[in-house]
Amino acid sequence: MAIAQKVRQYMQAASWIRGMFEEGIRLKQEHGADNVYDFSLGNPVVEPPPEFHEALHRLVSQPKPGMHRYMPNTGYAETRTAVAEQLGRETGIAFTAELITMVVGAAGGLNVVFKTLLDPGDEVMIFSPYFVEYNFYADNHQGVSKVVPTDARFNLDLPAIAAALSVRTKIVLINSPNNPSGVMYDAATVEALGDLLRRKQAEFGTQIYLVSDEPYKKLLYDGLTYPEVHAHFANSIAVTSHAKDLALPGERIGHIAVNPACAGLEELLEGLNFANRTLGFVNAPALMQHVVRELQGVTIDMQQYERKRALMCDALAAMGYEFVRPQGAFYLFPRSPIEDDTAFVNMLLQRRILAVPGRGFGTPGYFRLAYCVEDHTIENALPGFKETLETCRG
Repeated sequence: MAIAQKVRQYMQAASWIRGMFEEGIRLKQEHGADNVYDFSLGNPVVEPPPEFHEALHRLVSQPKPGMHRYMPNTGYAETRTAVAEQLGRETGIAFTAELITMVVGAAGGLNVVFKTLLDPGDEVMIFSPYFVEYNFYADNHQGVSKVVPTDARFNLDLPAIAAALSVRTKIVLINSPNNPSGVMYDAATVEALGDLLRRKQAEFGTQIYLVSDEPYKKLLYDGLTYPEVHAHFANSIAVTSHAKDLALPGERIGHIAVNPACAGLEELLEGLNFANRTLGFVNAPALMQHVVRELQGVTIDMQQYERKRALMCDALAAMGYEFVRPQGAFYLFPRSPIEDDTAFVNMLLQRRILAVPGRGFGTPGYFRLAYCVEDHTIENALPGFKETLETCRG
């Protein structure tokens, strides 16, 4: 046996998204890229805003002495100060540089948080549908995933959460706007969750941490305002990246922001510093730290995603597909027209449409479409979506 049995099992469980992505590469080689409609991976085709290229050009054409050297494990002080100031404007809370840890994207940040907080057997509560790798991040640090389903419209089910919380619950992990549903939990829901966690902490005599995974925080539609978790629960930690709001997924640059009212704050910050180093991430990329320092408050033009959402949602709804219209991000999570979501996704594949079955997100009976693609990909795929639905209906 070449690899660990656990890793083999996890590889099989996590194969859906990457497997479809790789199948897309094969089909594109066989049929041509324009004849394959790949909605499998949240890999934006939208380019970074002009401000990014301007900041990068300034750094490259006028390099600062020492700009590529090692820095403190938590990142450049100037960058952390810029992030803290922007968070202060967004939340109304007095963040300082000490509360910020620059990390290698949101995935790196979540692993840093989990390593810092989890003892063996501690529970990480996640909500289905969920990003599948949350399970693996918890296991990386000897935690145990505890999955709680959301309601029929993918909102948090507070009674179900109350019943599932236990003395072993250490982290409650939310992702809003959500991948894969595109649903944003509103302020009333986040406030109610905070109230519930305060009551359970008092009941159990434990500390529970609300960890918010926020890469889609600024990708909102219809004039919605993001409800900051820090305003609703003291033991809150936000993790984000600039993969989506600046269209920089390949740069792996993000940060952790700890609520200044968090319990055991000084030791927690020291733990994040230590975990960031010992996990091997060491530091967020130096060049990108310099760049994003100048781009706090800058976001891609959301009109592009609004147009893509309208193209996809309006057409699929007219055909008869059932779904909750996304409030943020760039994912659509329709109900499969047949019970077996894997079989339906394979039917789409026959028409060179790549989607991911809902069971890959812990929610069978649905399928995910990532519409962060070219408009013509959406438009040219629509006949295939219609034909597949008609086939299902007989």
